[in-house]
Amino acid sequence: MKFHRYYVSVFFILVIVYAFYNREIYTEKSNFGNIKLSHQALEGEKLWLENNCNSCLQLYGLGGYLGPDLTNVSSHPNKSAEYLKVMMISGVKSMPKFNFSSEEQNQLVQFLKEVDNTGYYPNKNAQIKYTGWVRYQEKENNEK
Repeated sequence: MKFHRYYVSVFFILVIVYAFYNREIYTEKSNFGNIKLSHQALEGEKLWLENNCNSCLQLYGLGGYLGPDLTNVSSHPNKSAEYLKVMMISGVKSMPKFNFSSEEQNQLVQFLKEVDNTGYYPNKNAQIKYTGWVRYQEKENNEK
């Protein structure tokens, strides 16, 4: 009976420590910046999600692994907006062809441009804090 109380007491102490630790981590008032997408970029994001682009492609390393990471594709010197539009409608390797209108292509390109303005991936100057959050290097010239 004595061991039973001991284990129950240890269990409750661990639950309390766990609760306070999670409260500290998940209520942290971090500055995530003031990132707001334009209306056109929001429509592009909607198209990205509706067509399940993230099942094959990645943003910030998250998504599928069939295609490349497109976080910083719009600032790549060899990848113009026209290149991205052609890629969307004609497909590349295993990427299917999409029947996006000219407006939808512009919306997707704007979405990728605004994603590109948020930061770098992979971020070689990122620092992991003791809380588990990551402090990352932001882009110097945030163009809106």
